[in-house]
Amino acid sequence: MAPPPPPPPPPPPPMCLPFRSNKPRFREASPLVRTDSEKSETSSNKSDNRSHRSRLSESHYSNRSRESARLVRSGSYSTTRTLSDPEKLEFDTDSEPYDIVAAANNNSKLSQSSPLGSKPNLVRADSKRSAKWGYGWGVGKVKERERDLLERSPSVSSQRSPPKYDSPTRTSSRSSASKRPALLSNDSSSTLVGSALERKMADVTSIKERLRKLMVKDAGCTCLVIPTEDPHQSEYVASSDKRREWISGFAGSAGQAIVSKTAAYLVTDSRYWLQAREELDSNWYLIPAGAADGPKDWIDWLVDRAKDSKIGVDARTISHEKATQLIAKLNTKGSKLVFPPQNFIDLSWKDKPLRSKDPIFIQSLDFTGQDASSKLTQVRQWIRAQPPAVPTYSKSPPTAAQKHVGTLITSLSSIAYLLNLRGSDIPFNPLFYSYLFISADKAILFLDAVKLTDDTEDYLRSLKVERREYNDIWSFLRRREWGEGKLLISPETSYAISLMLTHFRYTVVPSHVDNMKAVKNEVELEGLRRAYLRDGAAYVKWLAWLEHKILQGYDITEWEAAWRLTEYRRQNKHYWGLAYENISASGPNAALPHYSPSKLNARMIDRETPYLNDSGGQYRDGTCDTTRTIHFGRPSQDQCEAYTRVLQGHIAIDSAVFPEGTTGLQLDVLARRALWKDGLNYLHGTGHGFGSFLNVHEGPHGFSSSIPLVPGHVITNEPGFYLEGRWGMRLESALVVRRVKTRGEFNGDIWLGFERFTCVPIQTRMVKENMLTKEEKQWLKDHNKKCLERLEAHIKDDKRALKWLKREADRGIGIAASGPGGFTIDWD
Repeated sequence: MAPPPPPPPPPPPPMCLPFRSNKPRFREASPLVRTDSEKSETSSNKSDNRSHRSRLSESHYSNRSRESARLVRSGSYSTTRTLSDPEKLEFDTDSEPYDIVAAANNNSKLSQSSPLGSKPNLVRADSKRSAKWGYGWGVGKVKERERDLLERSPSVSSQRSPPKYDSPTRTSSRSSASKRPALLSNDSSSTLVGSALERKMADVTSIKERLRKLMVKDAGCTCLVIPTEDPHQSEYVASSDKRREWISGFAGSAGQAIVSKTAAYLVTDSRYWLQAREELDSNWYLIPAGAADGPKDWIDWLVDRAKDSKIGVDARTISHEKATQLIAKLNTKGSKLVFPPQNFIDLSWKDKPLRSKDPIFIQSLDFTGQDASSKLTQVRQWIRAQPPAVPTYSKSPPTAAQKHVGTLITSLSSIAYLLNLRGSDIPFNPLFYSYLFISADKAILFLDAVKLTDDTEDYLRSLKVERREYNDIWSFLRRREWGEGKLLISPETSYAISLMLTHFRYTVVPSHVDNMKAVKNEVELEGLRRAYLRDGAAYVKWLAWLEHKILQGYDITEWEAAWRLTEYRRQNKHYWGLAYENISASGPNAALPHYSPSKLNARMIDRETPYLNDSGGQYRDGTCDTTRTIHFGRPSQDQCEAYTRVLQGHIAIDSAVFPEGTTGLQLDVLARRALWKDGLNYLHGTGHGFGSFLNVHEGPHGFSSSIPLVPGHVITNEPGFYLEGRWGMRLESALVVRRVKTRGEFNGDIWLGFERFTCVPIQTRMVKENMLTKEEKQWLKDHNKKCLERLEAHIKDDKRALKWLKREADRGIGIAASGPGGFTIDWD
């Protein structure tokens, strides 16, 4: 007789929905920070240490359970996160759904070869991770899949078990991507998961086919270029202009998507190679621009493959400079650049976000130091000083059509600066969508009426600035309302405006407003000093909190650490928001220069690798940008040596004295010299200008620029080093160029140096003392002591932060055993 059938399987566990709790995830305190009871127990009975830890944990959790029960009975227990008091903030670390959806099958990778012909510089993306907006073509993007499956497939969540505490330290076990099963539609076609993925694949195919039909039918394009920029060539764009991110899933702030009839490519520079490999799915090929065997940029890569082709691009999203360069190079290949009448991405993007309608506001004279009327006068004087566009061979007097009568400004930061106005149309940047025309007797601001208040309307009237609707710019250009004469435009003006004007009605010159904006006046500099002092105080309070929590055994993720830092900044005077997305990175994520964590996929901050935080606040009196790299355990020799080399480059820039006329590019070698000694380098720039309650990246000067540095230029100093797949480190401080006194004045030269705004200590734990010179050691000690002197009054209400700051100011250099200099990474 056959055996009876097996009993039915037990019912699945209940759905584990995320909930908010004040109970932090706890693990045993570190051996470096041990309680007195542990020390006495260890000395009395070392052999029974494991059983002691077990008893200690049981006692702790039973006591905590009894205390929780007492609070519930008394009605004083709450599971709501409190934002008002930073000392009482806790995080949802117990049941947050960090890993909801299985990683994609690694065996489903496509071939490494490109349909346009394989080249050694062609790298195929092989991981499945996405950005914030849209799914574009990819079906392997974690965030979009998570959102879709959470909405349509509750069975996935119901199969998740509550967090398990298997280790002696009671940390939550988290499965790695390699151990999770792959989710493919054909493996689960009869489930909600399978049907959701099938619908997603169908949507992706539909978008892809629609886009290519539009390319061929409406424009006859061989391929389509989808730039990152908006019609104003902004570095950061609003969600409504994130076309490249929507179609590709790549969230970096630089890069171009190129779609042909058979394949799709993303070209980006070295800052984003690792991020692109993480975020692009298998539908895309990554082209690393600037690599040793790769193209210089996306234009060179495209021209190299274009022959008798039509390259399509929206003329509004490409600058005059890049368009003319591309046209000239394509002509040598028998190809041409065409401009479709409509943006094909907009036609395919069904749920495209709308632009912000938030009103603009006035930036007062207390922050700007110069009124808008005087700035407009400076621009008009510059227009009058421009010579007429007369050919060099002509001997005739200039005609009216050859004289310059006005300028059209399209840069959003330049318009905000000139008019002392700010807005909130673009994340992290207090800007608003507009155009500005200035002539000798007229100024017209093209701005939608919905963004005006009574105060700003009266303000513009007092400046004698006429307002018209934003889209009226095209009719204004078409009718040539300025009369005869040429307009001055910058190379960053969109090519659509150049086409509307025609080549004989404009002259391309470097932006004069950029040069005005780059040199800060004394009011702006004093505002930046105050802003960096407040921002530094918040940073120190946060560092003290983070170190305390980590060493006490709490599990803190990259996202939680970034969120907590933002809460500290939020309490500061004149705080407006973040200056850019918080870069909070631990372990291999720190090797991504522009990595930003998400709540669902953030990594736990560990004690074996450096933790890097690059962030800053936007304040009404200044824009901040600070980076520090810290270690919570005992760093390795490799980490110490690399950190010390980075620090030496940081000190070299900060201490530099140079004659007037020196460019940032000439000083760049100082930041790299120490790294070069060990055959190391970093691929991003050493530093950039920044605004006064404007953009965090501002030109035209920088350590990669040939523009001479002058007093009043503000610039960041941020050398770094990144070991792919393991860890990364960077140190960044903000500087201002000032005149300095020297012992001698050779040939009557004016000598310049730097004043440092940033007031955050530099951790000495990873510094190898024997690698530093006497002067470098003294610089490091003086810097940390100066931070104590300047910040002590600002953090006196936070005893933990004050104690931490005093300790850092008095701490010796390094904790690792001294060893010979030289870098010893095993690169294999």
